[in-house]
Amino acid sequence: MRRQFDNLAPRWDTMRDPAHLASHERALEAIQGSPAHILDLGTGTGAAALAAARRFPEAEVVGADLSEEMLAEARRKTPPELAGRVRFKQADGARLPYQDGAFELVTLANMIPFFDELARVTAPRGWALFSFSVGPETPIWLPPERLRAELSRRGFSEFADFQAGTGTALLARRREPV
Repeated sequence: MRRQFDNLAPRWDTMRDPAHLASHERALEAIQGSPAHILDLGTGTGAAALAAARRFPEAEVVGADLSEEMLAEARRKTPPELAGRVRFKQADGARLPYQDGAFELVTLANMIPFFDELARVTAPRGWALFSFSVGPETPIWLPPERLRAELSRRGFSEFADFQAGTGTALLARRREPV
């Protein structure tokens, strides 16, 4: 899989609809407060990581992806005004190299969810955002009912659905530990 995305990296952005993050950005607008640490899993060429950095101008953002070529494209297109607080790191979503509760917001745009790792790195009262650029037509898509069920089992609640353009998004908040 890594090789496939490495090969797609130079043309990945030309394959995306300009509005592919519309639902993602709508969900970002609904987040209360300002997360200090944000992780974008499966960042690809960094579009969702950069959107989060623009939305939350005080946040440190990490875009993580398995493909080093995708990350090279993300670094190349990062504007200078965001370069000081947006980093792109190679990481496997199934075994993330981050501490428990390290992020107040974890985003996944068209990404396979590794629910256990997502829950592990999301801080209590932190947010998880899943977006799908063309809703159920997205190649990597999970129905909202499945997302809610998996996230509920891992301590998330306060679910909200969003739709914009052709995309859908689901936002969830992690409960405080009891």
